[in-house]
Amino acid sequence: MNLEAYFSEHTGVGVLATSDAAGVVDTAIYSKPHVEGIDTIVFIMRDRLTHKNLQENGHASYLFLEDGRGYIGARMFLTKVDESTDQELIASMTRRHLSPEEDKAKGDKFLVRFRVGKVLALIGGEEIALQ
Repeated sequence: MNLEAYFSEHTGVGVLATSDAAGVVDTAIYSKPHVEGIDTIVFIMRDRLTHKNLQENGHASYLFLEDGRGYIGARMFLTKVDESTDQELIASMTRRHLSPEEDKAKGDKFLVRFRVGKVLALIGGEEIALQ
């Protein structure tokens, strides 16, 4: 699977799952990630539960359900690589544009980078190789 091609060619709904240090799981709706290279994806996130969990446990899972009939998509197993608060970089990657006042009211933004360790089909255990 070429991640950049996949996310540019498909629309759908994404769910990012994280857990805290004690293993308490949370899920949140997330848009399609930005792709860097063969095995790295990036999300922009606010300082909420998902971000808090990633401070305690750098492992996450991203499920992407493609639009259309049936259950087609992918499950990605992620490990946090790093994060940035570089607001210029975040602004350059932001897809949803709010007024400066609205954006500030929603809180700080973080750019969080993950290594994709494994990709499985949405249904079943078929592993999909990254390319």
